[in-house]
Amino acid sequence: MAEQETSPGTGDGLDTSVKTQLAIKRVYVKDVSFEVPLGVEAFTRQWQPRVNQDIATEVHKLTDDQYEVVLKITISVQEEDQVVCLVEVQQAGIFLVESADPESLAKILNTQCPAILFPYARELIDNLAVRGTFPALMLPPVNFEAIFEQALVEQGENPGGSQQSQTLN
Repeated sequence: MAEQETSPGTGDGLDTSVKTQLAIKRVYVKDVSFEVPLGVEAFTRQWQPRVNQDIATEVHKLTDDQYEVVLKITISVQEEDQVVCLVEVQQAGIFLVESADPESLAKILNTQCPAILFPYARELIDNLAVRGTFPALMLPPVNFEAIFEQALVEQGENPGGSQQSQTLN
């Protein structure tokens, strides 16, 4: 996969038409946890569960143009004050990003890369829930661009921040 962006010339003699390249080198599961704290009691009661979803990303620079992006998703299924099921997934990828200015790089690493990783994490979480004999946890789509823009506003529009978090109820 390659993402290409071009910028018009600025008239100052500098060539700004360099194309940004984004390539996926590897997608992998970095860490996974599935817990049923109540044990068998979780399956013997009638319940109306409340599902909480927490999403965060981490970016680690590997080389000049390679980055590890880790999408961390925690799903907590609760009944009243008790956790019935807890799923934690860290879906990671190694991405090659070439010819990106710092602002574009931050946006690519915090929006496009997590968006690429999300379907993998979503499938893994759903599979874990079903194998645990719970109903499928069909996670809703996530707008990583909106989360990134919100994080920029909260940080005073400092695009250097590489971590974002969202909680959905």
